[in-house]
Amino acid sequence: MKFKFEKLVIWQKAMDYGESIHILSNKFPPIEIYNLTSQIRRAADSIALNISEGAIGQSNAEYRKFMGYSIRSLAEVVTCLYKAKRREYISDADFNVHYEFAFNLMNMMVSFKDKIN
Repeated sequence: MKFKFEKLVIWQKAMDYGESIHILSNKFPPIEIYNLTSQIRRAADSIALNISEGAIGQSNAEYRKFMGYSIRSLAEVVTCLYKAKRREYISDADFNVHYEFAFNLMNMMVSFKDKIN
């Protein structure tokens, strides 16, 4: 590993979550390809992207700003999960697994952000 963000557990988990959301969104109907499917994939990818972008920033304030973006992206994914569940694109079991992962990741990210001075 050459970049410091690659060592971060939150980045590693965010990378895994992005792939898991990508696979999950394959269950969405074709009518959603430019809507909910695209939205949830972009939001999920944005989590790890913002963690890494902030890690190479110039200041801790900038890092905190990008962690905030990452946290907001995760919240967006959760909202998309609710939309998918309400539209019956995913099962309750799929929702619960991805929601629980998001909840745990959110707690880790908020804690990490709070430790950046």
